[in-house]
Amino acid sequence: MGAMNESQVVVNQAIADLQREEGALLPILHEVQDRLGYVPKDSVPVIAKALSLSRAEVHGVVTFYHHFRQQPAGRRVVQVCRAEACQAVGADALVEHAKQSLGVDFHGTTEDGAVTLEAVFCLGNCACGPSIMIGDDLHGRVTPERFDALVKAARK
Repeated sequence: MGAMNESQVVVNQAIADLQREEGALLPILHEVQDRLGYVPKDSVPVIAKALSLSRAEVHGVVTFYHHFRQQPAGRRVVQVCRAEACQAVGADALVEHAKQSLGVDFHGTTEDGAVTLEAVFCLGNCACGPSIMIGDDLHGRVTPERFDALVKAARK
């Protein structure tokens, strides 16, 4: 057996650190995604075996929760709030603009690998919607024009 790649090392370490916790699957998946930016498909059988779960059970959790990615994200992740308060002040139009402007749907990454578009349900900025988060930076009252300017700046 050859040397392990980075993702295998991360997955094995997460399992070793967390498998004895009650309900260890979610903490392991979070740890893997936090360290790698996604949950590699080849980690599903490894995690399943370690936790005595079926591959289908682990895959089902990964695909059920929108937080988990199965491919690496772009260099910048843009999250658009989809909660009711933001919808009430124009988030639906902003979502359509974002998809068209970037040329991707939610969970998609631009062809140049620069930006991944994600939906999020509440950024806690309800009074200043519609809101987006780019990386760790929260932005409120985002118009389509402001969206384009923020994304352009984030690509640099």
